[in-house]
Amino acid sequence: MTNGFQAGDFLIFQIESGYGLLRILDIEKDEKGENIWHVAAYNDLFPDIEFAEMGISNGLTVDVPHVALTNRAFESTQVSKIENQPLTTDELQGYENWKASEREISDRSIRLILGLR
Repeated sequence: MTNGFQAGDFLIFQIESGYGLLRILDIEKDEKGENIWHVAAYNDLFPDIEFAEMGISNGLTVDVPHVALTNRAFESTQVSKIENQPLTTDELQGYENWKASEREISDRSIRLILGLR
């Protein structure tokens, strides 16, 4: 189940000291029919949701341009959709590089990948 999420969605997640943002690049199925979540993650952390929305409007600094997550890894961090915007070719470059590579899929949560608690 994709929880109604789709490519281009900005997702917010809470950490101890504020909020972080992810962006869904794509959602595909593996050979077992489980979701593989392709996301980008940003360096920017925000004190509240309103500041996160302003950050989306003003531009964000990409920390991880692409990571493929198992369904378990993705669902280990509670997220909520803020908005959806069309993806650009530049935003999809990391995903395109992944498709041309060994196609590693992480089972670690995005918080661990980003070094957050």
